[in-house]
Amino acid sequence: MITVTHRRYVSYAHAHYAGNLVDGAYSLGLFGDVATEVCIRLDGDEGLFASYSDVQFKAPVRAGDVVEVTATVTRVGVRSRTIDFTAAVVCRGSGGSAAAVLAEPIVAVTATGTVVVPARQAPPSVGEGAAAVTGSAGAGASAVGDGHGGSGLGSA
Repeated sequence: MITVTHRRYVSYAHAHYAGNLVDGAYSLGLFGDVATEVCIRLDGDEGLFASYSDVQFKAPVRAGDVVEVTATVTRVGVRSRTIDFTAAVVCRGSGGSAAAVLAEPIVAVTATGTVVVPARQAPPSVGEGAAAVTGSAGAGASAVGDGHGGSGLGSA
């Protein structure tokens, strides 16, 4: 389908635990970033993260590491996309400013998640006019149509 990869240096400001360990939420935030690019590439919209169905923390991420985050779309629904995520340490900091490129990446975190995107709107048919496409935006209208705010969950 589609695979998107980001790399990020993990600064020492993200260390929360002894041994310069970084909390697991850091990797989940990176998964959100790469999922956003997936949605933009597939649908022209940032989309919204709906859920994780599986998250596994397999190895530590430490300040000074370089992490490679990969998102691969495994299923495309009408409005939902299932994505497999991997965060792997590709460079390991060894204290101070020293670091080494790893011969084999260390898989630190894996997850499966679901994102949702707005429904695609068909262009108006001849003679229907724009009102048939735009619909009503009254007080209870869902924010899903513009890709921002709300839970965005609707029917996926």
